[in-house]
Amino acid sequence: MPAPLERVRGIYIEVLLLSITVKRDQLIDSVRDVLAKTGFFLSEPHGERGLCFDFVARRDNLLLIVKVLQNVDALNKATAEELKNIARSLRGSPVVIGDRTGTGGLEDGVIYSRFGVPILSRKTFLDFFQEGVPPFIYSAPGGLYVKLDTDSLRRIREQGQLSLGTLAEIAGVSRRTIQMYLEGMSASIDVAARLEQFLHEPLVLPVDPFAFLSSEEAVPPAAAQLEAFERELFQRLERLGYNVLPTVRSPFDGLARHEERTYLAGVESADTKLEQKATIVSNIGRVVEKDAVMFVERRTIRLSIQGLPVIAREELRKVKNRDAVEDLIAERKG
Repeated sequence: MPAPLERVRGIYIEVLLLSITVKRDQLIDSVRDVLAKTGFFLSEPHGERGLCFDFVARRDNLLLIVKVLQNVDALNKATAEELKNIARSLRGSPVVIGDRTGTGGLEDGVIYSRFGVPILSRKTFLDFFQEGVPPFIYSAPGGLYVKLDTDSLRRIREQGQLSLGTLAEIAGVSRRTIQMYLEGMSASIDVAARLEQFLHEPLVLPVDPFAFLSSEEAVPPAAAQLEAFERELFQRLERLGYNVLPTVRSPFDGLARHEERTYLAGVESADTKLEQKATIVSNIGRVVEKDAVMFVERRTIRLSIQGLPVIAREELRKVKNRDAVEDLIAERKG
């Protein structure tokens, strides 16, 4: 039997983990509630911890891939890269909603960033969607910054016949820095405040936290992170002409794209988990407005689950080209 101290320590850890889970679930519910009240169509939370997103949300052309964390320091590079890969492939915007970092709370009205993913406090997020108040400040190495309205700054300078030297003296920076502001460089909060006070006009522009859509190439996970069936399946899809992005921290297992058509691919080898996996993948597919398909290792009597096509390994091996795959999906689509 464990010693009394070890038993107490074990109970304490269990209670602590349960408390963290409950608080995180409450945070997810509050974020979802805000989005639902402001017209978003939401996927159901999949309930799995450790994945790169908790749910997706769409309103018109805005698609959000949402991760909710109490402590945003928990967002590591691998998770962030997969979150960005999925957002890029689905033409959506990744966002993390959190309460704090390891050193303190997130400031309201500020956009943070970690590994290229925008991070908002719950209050900043709520203000943006419920009150229509955008953030004006973003965090970057060296401090907090704002985007200047360069058109207004240029117009005011020309109308007042203000030299670069005059503006530089007021702002407390060099003339070269003022020139860079006129060309679009961001400024620190203090510099912006001094310029606005001197010029008697607002110069700071709001920052869109959901404008992220990087053009950089997606970096797929290493093949060693995939199960043998997944590797075989994705290699087969690539030979058939699809551009495949495997995922290892997502509720689905990959994205298969050709031209303008993108499929969410679920992969399952255990029949006992097939229904649950298909439900999750299908639900996400409806929100992101992409077709979804389940690939299974062994043939099943079910050709679709809740309208989601199911294709067995041996069936995929037999198809000769991409058109045959899409015909098979179309036949089984509900």
